[in-house]
Amino acid sequence: MSRSAERSRWIERYPVYEDRPWFGVSAMLLIAALALVVREAVDPLMPPGFPYVTFFPAVIVTSFLFGARLGAVSAVVCGFLAWYFFLTPRYSLDLNLGSSIALGFYLFVVGTDLVLVRWMQSGNRRLAAEREANRVMAETRELLFRELQHRVSNNLQVAAALLTVQTRQLADEDAKAALREASRRLELIGRISRQLYDPNGTAHRLVPFLDELCRGVIEASGRHDIGLTVTGDPSVGIEPDAAIPTALIVAEAVANAIEHGFAGDRPGRIDVRVLRDTATGELVVSVEDDGHGLPDGFDGDQATSLGLRIATMLARSRGGRFDLAKAERTRATLTLPGA
Repeated sequence: MSRSAERSRWIERYPVYEDRPWFGVSAMLLIAALALVVREAVDPLMPPGFPYVTFFPAVIVTSFLFGARLGAVSAVVCGFLAWYFFLTPRYSLDLNLGSSIALGFYLFVVGTDLVLVRWMQSGNRRLAAEREANRVMAETRELLFRELQHRVSNNLQVAAALLTVQTRQLADEDAKAALREASRRLELIGRISRQLYDPNGTAHRLVPFLDELCRGVIEASGRHDIGLTVTGDPSVGIEPDAAIPTALIVAEAVANAIEHGFAGDRPGRIDVRVLRDTATGELVVSVEDDGHGLPDGFDGDQATSLGLRIATMLARSRGGRFDLAKAERTRATLTLPGA
């Protein structure tokens, strides 16, 4: 919390001891007496015409600490003390033109002070009440968001489980494969949804996000002989609305590498790199593997794989592109436009 915020919270605590009026009255009388003692002590050093010099602060301090009501009582007490001890004729309550003008000036000043302190404390009370209401609303929003996120993820998991059950009742192998792929993708979306939980909608750091995602995909495949590294600029972030399609594309590339590049229980490595092109501002995510490689004559634009078509479609929906090519290693590259 900043210093200004701490100061604001400190001011909001006043007035104090409103539930203990006798403490406030005692403190008010003590402050008035102290003002009288100090004024009497400095009287030989003061020029004529300053009877209220120590009583104004006493009224303001009392109002600030204990509220405008006790401040008004303090104004009356201090006014009588100054009138009796320091207005001419001294040690009497007689009025003349000079003392009347002085008392009028005193009443105007302390009245203004009391009104200002009262307005400040009323504003502080409203501010504190609004802050508390906002805090409760924020907690409620987070609770509802968490519950909604939990229910959405659970519903996706249930739908995936139903597809798995349906797969067992089919005889057609192509239909089984299609349902298995649909079930896998639903489970993946549910996992991503949980991972993306953030009621504030802030951007996610992409490297740790993809690291956790890719490890989950490898773990779900049941393969323990495939290594993974996810590297890149740790400061690169991605907004929540772009995170799910990006995650689906990267997960599809990793799953494709596992299924085809490391078929036949071939071990190997998958390297994911995240970078921001300084010239164009584009976000580039590459997925490389040292598996079997793509078949000769492979053309990504003519590929019939459902996974590749989905990845291409999702990339285009974000204004980007998805490419799958073979060099020394098989590389899938997702390129998204800069923010």
